[in-house]
Amino acid sequence: MRKIRWNKKAVFGLLLIFSPALFLILISTRSCQHKFKRLDDFGTLTQYSFTDAKGKSHTAKEFEGELVIITCIQNSCPSDCGISLWKMDQLIYQHIRKNNTKKMKHVRILSFVTDGYGNPVKDISTIQEALKDRVEGYDPNTWMVASGDARKIYDITHNGQNLLQKGDKYYGGEAFQSLVLLADKENHLRMVLPGNQEGLIRRMKESIALLQKQYDKDRAANN
Repeated sequence: MRKIRWNKKAVFGLLLIFSPALFLILISTRSCQHKFKRLDDFGTLTQYSFTDAKGKSHTAKEFEGELVIITCIQNSCPSDCGISLWKMDQLIYQHIRKNNTKKMKHVRILSFVTDGYGNPVKDISTIQEALKDRVEGYDPNTWMVASGDARKIYDITHNGQNLLQKGDKYYGGEAFQSLVLLADKENHLRMVLPGNQEGLIRRMKESIALLQKQYDKDRAANN
């Protein structure tokens, strides 16, 4: 499979779809005296289901009360991936693992395995073994690999644009394979960013922190 690199126009076009949420992150990280801003709520994600590497079935309802980072991943990783596997590991997974606080215990990564062209893969044991070999302290309960139809999750429309865009400028011809989603405790979509650039993965990490801060403020207000 020929790997397609996103060009700047492709990245910019998808960022525009969710630009209000991205704007909130930019102002929150550049000003120390800003008023607290909440991440935008882009609506409820589909009630997805999947099978894990052991053949056990799961549904979205199991993750209620948790923050879920959703990605796609391929058996060809890390040499040929829709996302930067190493940066996802170092910037997000290791942050979750090394900050094993009460809040971080409720953050998971869920990676749907595709064949590189957006189609689900049934045998996902190979990619789980690859994660065990390459990811320090890999915990399959924190970073789960999934067999299921990721297109249903990414079938999201905002500002008249859908994330299931196609074209030669996208990895494998389908944009969603390189996108990272952040779902809140109620399975609402709160952020979308490409996962193949370090700066954008850092912004996703920042958005997780903002969402946790929102829950802290809501909890304090109700006490």
